[in-house]
Amino acid sequence: MKLRTLAFMGGIVAGLLGAAVATAADQKALPKVVDFGDKFCVPCKLMAPALEELKTEQAGKLEVQFVSLGDKENLPLAEKHKIKLIPTQIFFDGDAKEVWRHEGYISKHGILLKWKELGAELNPFGPTFKRLEAAAKDERPKDRICFMCDGDVDARTVVTVPTEKGNVNLCSAHHFFVMLSCLQKDLEAAEKAATIADAATGEMIPAMTANYLCGMDDKTGRPTVKALAARGEAEKARAVEGGSIVGYDVLKRKDLAARCGFCDRSVYPEDVALVKIEGVHSWGCCAHCAMGCAARTGKDIEVRQPDGLTGEPVIVKTMDGYVSSIEPKTAVAWFGNRKNAEGKFVSAGCFHQGFFVKEENLRKWVEQRPFETGEAITIEQSLRDKMVLSPAQIQKACKVGECSPK
Repeated sequence: MKLRTLAFMGGIVAGLLGAAVATAADQKALPKVVDFGDKFCVPCKLMAPALEELKTEQAGKLEVQFVSLGDKENLPLAEKHKIKLIPTQIFFDGDAKEVWRHEGYISKHGILLKWKELGAELNPFGPTFKRLEAAAKDERPKDRICFMCDGDVDARTVVTVPTEKGNVNLCSAHHFFVMLSCLQKDLEAAEKAATIADAATGEMIPAMTANYLCGMDDKTGRPTVKALAARGEAEKARAVEGGSIVGYDVLKRKDLAARCGFCDRSVYPEDVALVKIEGVHSWGCCAHCAMGCAARTGKDIEVRQPDGLTGEPVIVKTMDGYVSSIEPKTAVAWFGNRKNAEGKFVSAGCFHQGFFVKEENLRKWVEQRPFETGEAITIEQSLRDKMVLSPAQIQKACKVGECSPK
């Protein structure tokens, strides 16, 4: 909201500035955030409850103040601090020095994360659960671990793609197409080289010449796909199981139709988050990529992500690059990570990320996955991790062209 021309309303009342920002007497006082707004401003009204929560939760660590510019006596103060838009938040350190300002809506956790970045000592906030070492050693043979999802590879559905760095094994035809959608080069070469297990014999056959029996799981609505070399065997299977028989090109077109709105990766809509971008429906291949749609488009979004354990919906809305609402408020995010060759923690990939309606669900989900490592973070942090990416980084997100087969 643009402010009208701000004019001094007479002399400044003695002590007014001291009421709004730190004065000389406040040297080495608490850090302070001052929010300049108005009671009729929509973003200001959305921020009001968060500011009150901050006052309580960070008592003794952070001073929080709201200055209403609907009150004429505060206009000189707004002009002194060159307020052009409302809401505007100014962060002052303990010496009353401005260290950061922000124009527009900002969430409670956005404020906290910025103060944390600035080095302020705050009362603890956000989830604390983490597991940085796996509960069990993964002793599965490497050729039985899916390159995309780290899941088990079934000999009846395996897809193998030879590369100059070794064979890439994938657990299903779908994850083969997920890999194709992530490749930066040599897509045609990967397709021509790929082989898939014949569901009838277990023998590896060229993926591009197979007959695919496509159906649907009655419980989940998720597509099912079987590859068969002989059309006659595919007909026999269809007579028993139902479904449709299609060629490679049809399956490819269907499988690559739904894409992640952040990284453009192929998805099954049944598996992923629904993302609404100004009324337009898209998808997020994982909870964090769903939040990344705000970064890629620069627009406000709504994310509906199923709880990784129960399937209950977690609904998140953003405003101006910050989270404006979360339902339920107890929801948390899981950031799956692992150590790389240098011993540094990096993302474990989209198949190891998620939202949960409460931390208890997250803990149960992790307990069911002995190889899972990572930590719980706020959903706001999930968004912030994407909002700080450069356009070039976003363009390269989730691309596996430079990844080495495991």
